[in-house]
Amino acid sequence: MAVWDDLVGQERVREQLAAAARDADALVTAGSTGADVPEGSRMTHAWLFTGPPGSGRATAARAFAAALQCVSPDRALGAAPGCGFCDGCHTALTGTHADVTVVATEGLTLGVKQTRELVRGASLSPAVGRWQVIVVEDADRFTEQAANAVLKAVEEPAPRTVWLLCAPSLEDVLPTIRSRCRHLTLRTPPVDAVADILIRRDGIDPQLAHDSARATQGHIGRARRLATDPAARDRRSAVLRMPLRVADLGGCLKAAQELVDAAAAEAKQVAEEVDEKETEELRAAMGGGPGGRMPRGTAGVMKELEKRQKSRLTRTQRDSLDLALTDLAGFYRDVLALQFGSQVAIANVAMGDALDRVARESSAEQTLRRIEAIGECRDALDRNVAPLLAVEAMAVALRAG
Repeated sequence: MAVWDDLVGQERVREQLAAAARDADALVTAGSTGADVPEGSRMTHAWLFTGPPGSGRATAARAFAAALQCVSPDRALGAAPGCGFCDGCHTALTGTHADVTVVATEGLTLGVKQTRELVRGASLSPAVGRWQVIVVEDADRFTEQAANAVLKAVEEPAPRTVWLLCAPSLEDVLPTIRSRCRHLTLRTPPVDAVADILIRRDGIDPQLAHDSARATQGHIGRARRLATDPAARDRRSAVLRMPLRVADLGGCLKAAQELVDAAAAEAKQVAEEVDEKETEELRAAMGGGPGGRMPRGTAGVMKELEKRQKSRLTRTQRDSLDLALTDLAGFYRDVLALQFGSQVAIANVAMGDALDRVARESSAEQTLRRIEAIGECRDALDRNVAPLLAVEAMAVALRAG
């Protein structure tokens, strides 16, 4: 299984990365360095992966990182780097390679302190691998100071260091950074391709795989979650019933409260599982005694952990709520398709009766206004508006149309 096998529906990007990995392998084999990349080479020291949610930006970056570390002997026979089986590929993909650093922020932002540590690591020569690779899955979350720290590292690249930055769009990254990166755009994978990988890799029932892929419109991560988690399917069904519950103001406010509460409960469940393990591991590492007693001088470390956990909880709740809003927008997208008589495939087939009812009882103009209201709610959440206030305002707008 090659490192590219999980890159679904991205044939053009896969070809570009495979070609760059070949050139990178030739540079290292010839004893050259990242700073000495010859003109015309398909390899460069900084890459920017953009694409809609679910397109596989981080998957592509991780696969490329593994290909850069490939040490398969078959390369000498002309095989492309990225076999997926050698020690370099395997450790890079599993997150244990000494020269591959993957940053997936758990908070709302990536701060300058963490970023400076990345920059320091990027200045080092590879310890055991062929390249020093830094993968940042959420480059759009850099604070201004953090982005400036990365800019300096990208402007003056260390030999054999490669930055792989991921963001939803070019506009989400500092212009001075994106101008120094090679840009790759990923697309939303076809529904059939997503269903196929769920069947092949995860052993999902074919009907459930196709239903999940269609419901999420090609979002790989969400499709897998729906296919493997009955609770996620139940939560989604509850969200999609919201358009039927906003007939009066009381219904709007109740539906909004339940939506926010469900997101908070889901985030809390996820956080509790991770937080408990993290806390116990840190206590053990710091020499904590029975009854929760900790050695002197460790209170600051524990407080820092609690701060990170609180930030992660906030982001998890926001992400859960945003996912629900995305599903809700998908419902009205199907309504709009019915109202226009479009031949576009309906995503929420199981909600056929509700879709027909809403389509009959409203106009296309009203549906568009409702979709805009959902978008405005998502924007408000990005601006740190209190979740309940933002969702209540949206629910009232859904009622008014």
